[in-house]
Amino acid sequence: MSASETFDVVVVGSGAAGAVAALRAAERGLSVLVVEKAHKFGGTSATSGGVLWVPDNKLGPSDDNREKTLSYLGSVMTGPVQRDRLDAYLDHAPAMARFIKDQGIPLGVAAWPDYYQGAPDARADRSLIVDTFDGPQLGRFFPLMREQYNRFKVFGRYSMDVMEFFSLSTRAKGWVMTFIKMFWRYWTDFDTRRLTARDRRFTMGAALMGWLYKKVFERGVQLRLDTKLDELVTAGGRVTGVRVSHFGRVYEIAARHGVVLCAGGFEWNQELRERYFPVPGLARHSSTPEDANRGEGLLAGLKVGAATEHTDAGWWIPTMHVPMPKASNFEEIHQAAFDVGRPHSVAVNRLGLRFVDEATGYDDFGKAMVADQLRTGANTPCWLVFDASFREKFTAGGILPTILMPDRRIPPDWWDHYIFRADSIEALAAKIHVPAAALKTTVGNMNEYARTGIDPEFGRGSNAYDQMFGDANVKPNPCLGAIDRAPFYAVPINLGDLGTKGGLKADAHARVLDTQDRPIPGLYAAGNNAGSPFGNCYPGAGGTIGPAMTFGYVAANHIAACAQGQDPVPAGKAAA
Repeated sequence: MSASETFDVVVVGSGAAGAVAALRAAERGLSVLVVEKAHKFGGTSATSGGVLWVPDNKLGPSDDNREKTLSYLGSVMTGPVQRDRLDAYLDHAPAMARFIKDQGIPLGVAAWPDYYQGAPDARADRSLIVDTFDGPQLGRFFPLMREQYNRFKVFGRYSMDVMEFFSLSTRAKGWVMTFIKMFWRYWTDFDTRRLTARDRRFTMGAALMGWLYKKVFERGVQLRLDTKLDELVTAGGRVTGVRVSHFGRVYEIAARHGVVLCAGGFEWNQELRERYFPVPGLARHSSTPEDANRGEGLLAGLKVGAATEHTDAGWWIPTMHVPMPKASNFEEIHQAAFDVGRPHSVAVNRLGLRFVDEATGYDDFGKAMVADQLRTGANTPCWLVFDASFREKFTAGGILPTILMPDRRIPPDWWDHYIFRADSIEALAAKIHVPAAALKTTVGNMNEYARTGIDPEFGRGSNAYDQMFGDANVKPNPCLGAIDRAPFYAVPINLGDLGTKGGLKADAHARVLDTQDRPIPGLYAAGNNAGSPFGNCYPGAGGTIGPAMTFGYVAANHIAACAQGQDPVPAGKAAA
């Protein structure tokens, strides 16, 4: 089969890694095609929080530097990493951020604490985020960008930015006015309401991808949807293009200078989960777009001799599931990343025992679930147990606070399947089949910790990251509140994920390596299609998207330099 068309660069996958690879390659003068198997573009990134972890970013007043970042990372990364690839990330991430900023994208610093606040040189200025984006600026592509999940909307309709999310999820002072403004903004947008129920206001990950694709399209990059990668095309040991399928039609597209795999991880492929993960979990508990990331890019790379790394871990996040509104036969996944650490609650395994600082970073919560499952066999799922005080104020995944979803409004088929309720801890334990004595002791301990403000078991609420998701009105520790007001509740918490940490092994130039650590000519990988530069560590908010965008940028620079007969920029130097 001969190629029907040719581009300088073919990018597989339309998430943040693919968007930046395409934008940078086009800016360097190359013709670019992005292929996306879904009928909407934006990938997992469009449904995310849209945060980038970029240390030493120079986008705000800061004394951060490379040495401080290495001091921090050196204390929190416990597994093997490729040091030259990590160095390349630290050197090129700030240049990538400047490039994005120079494109006119409003990228700025978010005051989000690094996830290990007790570690040396932890900070709260390494995460970046973009302002909201006006969706109709994408023109005909507006309805074709992947939409945010209901968990990032109010009533599945009104988009929230980060500050609105925190205001509403904690019922902070002024939260009612925040909601009224969102409501008014949506319903007075008459032009958009005539077109679609979708909010024209893109926030979080949707904002990031909206801004990126506005610039991508302005550069003349082509985007092809419903176009699935079947395999890589090779000639003489070099990757020369892709074979794709579109509604049953199979054809080839040639790539003069490189193919960049940015097709996400393999979290929706149960067979690959069983092959690689020590505790596989279920694909349906993933919080990424349903059935999207099935490892096609990974499998295509393996077929041409690529090596892999870090495939034994996911970007973990606790999740829970509830029936879809107005379609009770179908379930939707809700992230419970911050819910599990709110006061007046405790997370226990099926023995009724705690196993983690519940307010820790969501990836570490997941790691603790995995470790506890391997140790006891009584986790995945675990249980979030809480009382009426929690229920009144906080969300529990898809269960909204009582002011928005009183018990009488919870559908009858949810009770004792998705959410459990009882008038005593002992009765609740019986319902969820957890030893009553153990659960009662655990809750009693938590009540004593709430009184003293000190958690001697796991140190919950003892650092700035934990406290960010607590309740400032709860004293003396905002993360510890007594669990003593009936009725008592429990919801099952799944081992969910934001994708996989491992994938194809790539070098400091984002070139995919074979099993002898030799670059496979013409093949690059970025995002979750490649192994994380941090190994099994999640250093801070945006620890997935930051490297994804950076190595998309790095790949484009290397391809452009080779195509234009220039010496590629050394791994430790940033391209202008």
